Amino acid sequence: MDDPATGGAMSIVVALIVFVVVGLGLGALARLLLPGRDDMSLLKTLDYGMGGSLLGGFVARALRVTNSIAAIAVAIAMALIWFFTRRGQSARTTM
Repeated sequence: MDDPATGGAMSIVVALIVFVVVGLGLGALARLLLPGRDDMSLLKTLDYGMGGSLLGGFVARALRVTNSIAAIAVAIAMALIWFFTRRGQSARTTM
């Protein structure tokens, strides 16, 4: 028989692995949908994707949306990428 503590720890590890994989996928999709070049590392892509996933889940729950959580998460990841990496680029290129 399995020890409940081991099963609980294993489910946390599996949940974290799924969260990382989904975050990486959402971050990559957000980068793909944003026009222009992104000079970001894989770790930053993962960070923005996980942030979009987490915030997207909160926003979807607050809005009581159940059928388009992934779209909300991708949109938030795109907004995060734009805000933190591209916000000032248009002003810098015109000078």
